[in-house]
Amino acid sequence: GAMSVDSISDLSDNTSKLLEALQLSHPHELDLRRSRGKKMMLSLNPITWQVPRIVDRCCQHIEMHGLQTVGIFRVGSSKKRVQQLREEFDQGLEVFLDEHQSVHDVAALLKEFLRDMPDSLIPRELYEAFLSTAYMEGPAQLATLQLLLFLLPPCHSDTLHRLLQFLSKVAQHAESSQGPDGQEIPGNKMTVSNLATIFGPNILQKEKPGERDSGVMNFEDSSAVILVLQRLIEHYQALFMVSPEMQQDILRRLFETDPDVIDYLLRRK
Repeated sequence: GAMSVDSISDLSDNTSKLLEALQLSHPHELDLRRSRGKKMMLSLNPITWQVPRIVDRCCQHIEMHGLQTVGIFRVGSSKKRVQQLREEFDQGLEVFLDEHQSVHDVAALLKEFLRDMPDSLIPRELYEAFLSTAYMEGPAQLATLQLLLFLLPPCHSDTLHRLLQFLSKVAQHAESSQGPDGQEIPGNKMTVSNLATIFGPNILQKEKPGERDSGVMNFEDSSAVILVLQRLIEHYQALFMVSPEMQQDILRRLFETDPDVIDYLLRRK
């Protein structure tokens, strides 16, 4: 067709909102030069991943240099060095994390970032809903968790996926193993259960940091948080995968309600 795939401003307001819900982006978020002096229009080019640079850099550093580090996330770090790294990221500086950087400092920085987010990685309004899945079993639990994950804002969803992918990789190196020459490669001792215990309270928060009793969690809630994060780590690949059946169901519904959206998506494909 003659219609530009980057110009859908002629669609109705309702359709534009629907496209935004489908995680489409604005051109100025992709290339500032393209939108200067132009009317703001939605774009059919989604942002590839909306993961904060600090999260991705920390995960990459530990994946490269710290998977065999015993007690990672539990061994103490240098508060001064962590604060310096935090300030450099806050200022938008290009921060290089190489092999000389302490893995424990980077691990502490990642935990601090997740703990201090203004809205927790899993938004607080979904806290009770996620906890309600803790004692479900089997397919029902996973199906409910997946539907809840679909409610996350795109940035939260992408960041959580990256974090769970990282934690799964850390857990895969928990046990000691043998190298090709028979030498023992020490495990990091960070099982899925240990990781869920450490990261659960940072990801699932009932209160904002600094609010009264924000650091206090009753035993029942604490156990539920750990169980939920365990399931998320163990099954993240399946949970973030939209089944062909669900895609077909969505397409059928859109054909009935918003055929113009289907037309644009098919042109893009």
